[in-house]
Amino acid sequence: MRIIVVFNLKEGVSAADYEAWAKKDDIPGVNRLGSVEKFTVHKATGLFGSDDAAPYQYIEVLDINGMDPFVADISTEEFQAMAAPFQNFAENPQFILTEDI
Repeated sequence: MRIIVVFNLKEGVSAADYEAWAKKDDIPGVNRLGSVEKFTVHKATGLFGSDDAAPYQYIEVLDINGMDPFVADISTEEFQAMAAPFQNFAENPQFILTEDI
């Protein structure tokens, strides 16, 4: 199962601050979860074949081995404390649940 998260930074949030936190805390912290096979964060650079900006600044991709184990992992106090800064950075993140076809 894959979860794709798309979001923009909140007004006034520094991309450098967000990216430093993501590299130092978020990416390693999420990748330590037993339910996560792989977690990556991507910065959008544009739209293919267009000069327009992408509708979202950042995309996260979480490959998980099951929703129940993932929910259990992210429900711990330790994880909640590590992930709390995300709410200060991201404006209305959209968590899209997917399955392979």
